[in-house]
Amino acid sequence: QVQLVESGGGLVQAGGSLRLSCVASVASARTFNSYTMGWFRQAQGKEREFVSTINWNGGDTRYADSVEGRFTISRDNAKNTVYLRMNFLKPEDTAVYYCAAASSGVVLISGYNDWGQGTQVTVSS
Repeated sequence: QVQLVESGGGLVQAGGSLRLSCVASVASARTFNSYTMGWFRQAQGKEREFVSTINWNGGDTRYADSVEGRFTISRDNAKNTVYLRMNFLKPEDTAVYYCAAASSGVVLISGYNDWGQGTQVTVSS
């Protein structure tokens, strides 16, 4: 089981940038660097959608088409932290952003077991 705490959300103008952070507390014999990490988002009135994923050592990443080229996922295993750098933000990026963990180690678009509480990102036009 992994406890996840997101931070870094806020209000930003269109074209601006934010960096989200997610700190993981691993309550098992496993270590953070064995987990796949992902970012998802849920806009008001819509279903939660995949944003990005990173494998256990940061060597493999995937992005949703809507954020490809603007967002960058990374991780620092020494700090048990995964990041989402968001550049050139658009109003349609407005959502609650969730961090998620899965025990597989490889990139995943679905199948996550543990979720954070989310952090709000609002992009004004």
